[in-house]
Amino acid sequence: MRIVLIGPPGAGKGTQAKRLTERLQVPHLSTGDMLREAMRQGTEVGHQAEPFMKTGRLVPDELVHQLVIDRVAREDCGGGYLLDGFPRTAAQAIMLDKMLAERKTPLDLAVQIHVPKEILLERLAGRGRQDDDELVIVKRLEQYDELTHPMAAYYQGRGTLREIDGLGSPDDVFARIEVELNGARA
Repeated sequence: MRIVLIGPPGAGKGTQAKRLTERLQVPHLSTGDMLREAMRQGTEVGHQAEPFMKTGRLVPDELVHQLVIDRVAREDCGGGYLLDGFPRTAAQAIMLDKMLAERKTPLDLAVQIHVPKEILLERLAGRGRQDDDELVIVKRLEQYDELTHPMAAYYQGRGTLREIDGLGSPDDVFARIEVELNGARA
């Protein structure tokens, strides 16, 4: 299965992605992790992405798109994958669909995890990552809200969006995702 996992920073995407990839036996493709790794390795994409990442702005579509294209072309993605952090905009979703159509491997499901903003702020403040200071967190959440609504609407229109309540234990959230996953397979 090819799945897009959507949710703001702090929604628990990483936790749920790990469970989903174990259950489905597919790679977890986190664009945030891929970008941080590119920065650590000093690649061209990493150098170009660094100023955006350090100030909480979204990395330009072209850079992220190239990163994703290169990654999904690898052999381990032949049986599917879970995309986390891409697409973030309607334009990226359209680019992804075009790429997947060219490969005759359409997206199976877009899962959006919802968590109230005050809970997200609490979670992120406790995470302690370098790119998670308070001003950066607020900026990231604002950008997420601005850009994700049109992207979610795009997937809603295609019939692939499933919205999940992200409150409760990780087990509770995963159980809700599994219901949608099983429905998509049927």
